[in-house]
Amino acid sequence: MGILVLIFIFISLPQHGDAHGPDSCNHGGGLCRVGNCVSGEYLAQYCFEPIILCCKSLSPVTTDR
Repeated sequence: MGILVLIFIFISLPQHGDAHGPDSCNHGGGLCRVGNCVSGEYLAQYCFEPIILCCKSLSPVTTDR
């Protein structure tokens, strides 16, 4: 019975509010994090609302080529 509840929770998470999933977050340059964004990051959206956040860096990431 408990496993069925867990499966239901994970299936229903992406259907709430502003949950876009990890692919959308990663494509936008963010990282999915559990709980809080780290220092130097801001909450851009949710990977799975309300537990897993999509955090993006405050400063743009540059690469030297």
